[in-house]
Amino acid sequence: MAKCFSFTASRNWCYKCSFSTAGLKSTTTDLGDGTVIHCWGPKTHKPRKPTLLLIHGIGANAMWQWNDFVSPLSSKFNVYVPDLLFFGESYTTRPERSENFQAQCVMRAMEAMGVRRMRVVGLSYGGFVAYSMAAQFPDAVERVVIGCAGVCMEEKDMEEGLFKVKTVDEAIEILLARTPEKLRELMRLSFYKPVTSVPSCFLSDFIDVMCLENFQERKELIYALHKDRKLSDLPKITQPTLIIWGEHDQVFPLELANRLLRHLENNAQLVVLKKAGHAINMEKTKEVYSYLKSFLTVPVTPKLDTNGSSCKVD
Repeated sequence: MAKCFSFTASRNWCYKCSFSTAGLKSTTTDLGDGTVIHCWGPKTHKPRKPTLLLIHGIGANAMWQWNDFVSPLSSKFNVYVPDLLFFGESYTTRPERSENFQAQCVMRAMEAMGVRRMRVVGLSYGGFVAYSMAAQFPDAVERVVIGCAGVCMEEKDMEEGLFKVKTVDEAIEILLARTPEKLRELMRLSFYKPVTSVPSCFLSDFIDVMCLENFQERKELIYALHKDRKLSDLPKITQPTLIIWGEHDQVFPLELANRLLRHLENNAQLVVLKKAGHAINMEKTKEVYSYLKSFLTVPVTPKLDTNGSSCKVD
């Protein structure tokens, strides 16, 4: 019997309505080289407001990860929420898979929409892209928030036991889950208090709608993220930077947050959210929003007014 109802597809429709109610519209930008970027942006861009770019991680599309933030943030910013390549409606026929290429494509799409300066927030994989945007386009990116993104990781970290998994292929099996069992494993790694009672039929539905499309290309994104990665090759961005992390993150351990703080020296501050795992946008929504608002609404200055400090919050 054909499946006549999808909870995931229905939830996706609800998120579209939510984004529209928040004053955003869906736009698609053809970059002219086989690359198309889909992005939610303001129905009316208001020049007096600063621009805020929210970049999602690996998993569902951008709406699922940013839905709880777009409405309150839209009152203070011109909010743009792109789908990264091979997520949502964004894609490319080009072979590049690095976060640098993702960053270039997002920036080209923003320029095509008339946006020249912005503040950028990236979660998990989106944090890699946000960091790359800040490094490549320092005149365009004013401030950066890196959320639970192991941009300071090195290829050798996996073999030295920093992560829960021992190989990239093992990580891919979990991050790009294709069975309810693997999706439950991802939930256990992502949440401080994971929900354990989700029926397999709901998990299978989510996989069918969100996880199977562009599977090979998403695998290649993860391989590219890990291959030959060295801290010595990571540029030091100059923008004021907020690093925000879950204390019990099992995807990108807290050591990587401290490593990034040391790498950026006096230009960054670290906030550690207690009783939180990797999915801080879902487990600590109010706290994350509060820190975003505080950090991003201050006037742009050449340097962050801290000395590489860190703090823990409940």
